[in-house]
Amino acid sequence: MKVVFLDTVHSILEERLRSAGFSCIDATSECRENCLQLIADADGLVIRSRFPMDAEFLMHASQLKFIARSGAGMENIDEEYAAQRGITLYNAPEGNRNAVGEHALGMLLALFNKLHTADRDVRLGKWEREHNRGVELDGKTIALIGFGNNGQAFAQKLRGFDVHVIAYDKYLSNFETDQVEEVDMNSIFERADVLSFHIPQTDETRFMANDSYINSFKKNIYTVNLSRGKIIQTSALVSALKSGKVLGACLDVLEYEKTSFESFFEEELSSDFNYLLKAENVILSPHVGGWTHESYFKLSDVLADKILTEWRI
Repeated sequence: MKVVFLDTVHSILEERLRSAGFSCIDATSECRENCLQLIADADGLVIRSRFPMDAEFLMHASQLKFIARSGAGMENIDEEYAAQRGITLYNAPEGNRNAVGEHALGMLLALFNKLHTADRDVRLGKWEREHNRGVELDGKTIALIGFGNNGQAFAQKLRGFDVHVIAYDKYLSNFETDQVEEVDMNSIFERADVLSFHIPQTDETRFMANDSYINSFKKNIYTVNLSRGKIIQTSALVSALKSGKVLGACLDVLEYEKTSFESFFEEELSSDFNYLLKAENVILSPHVGGWTHESYFKLSDVLADKILTEWRI
């Protein structure tokens, strides 16, 4: 079987496929036009996010049997078209769930303890103790939206803290454990102190956290987003930060992300994004929650397991 690598992933995937008799083609440096030619007789594609896997692209791969994405999200693949073609889709949320769980906890503790501002102040020669007084996680109710791989990983990391973890997942049931209480969305609105998103980006979840949603919470809350940027409507978040409805935010993902996010800073920034950049009660990271040295290997290893289970030659 011929597998074309359109994006760079850990070498363990290619090594394992080659050992199993697959022919692996490195197209990671090829332009889109050349890639369209290379995939003409491909049985499989390995991707991250370089090209959108839409019908116009995939129609050039007439023999395609599977697409393997090194990551969790599948929003850059036309899943309906793939289903019509009988193309199997693989992702690897098992590979980076631990990294996401650790990153979410790290961001939340940093926000609560004002580590970002305290570090900055000391480096500037300021000994601002009162300004950097923290808030304790102990006793808080942490609400998870989504209880798949990443939601479960975050819940696991919270086990060492005296917190109450509640979770809502529209598509899962009977997942309650000794550490996690399964609840409905109304209970989330009533009880949450911290709201953390662990759901994919779909037509249903895009801008789920809008003004109406945020203002449905009984308490003033902190929010964490390590899922996808367009889950939270930035304008609604900024309004809530200004009003105090949202006390602080940890954002590893942003509404404005695109394939080449680096170039975004070369453009005129929106007023909402400028607010986030300057807000001391907001911690930002560049979509690296699931991107550790360990997860880089595990993502590819998980994909190799899945591919070889179904397509071993």
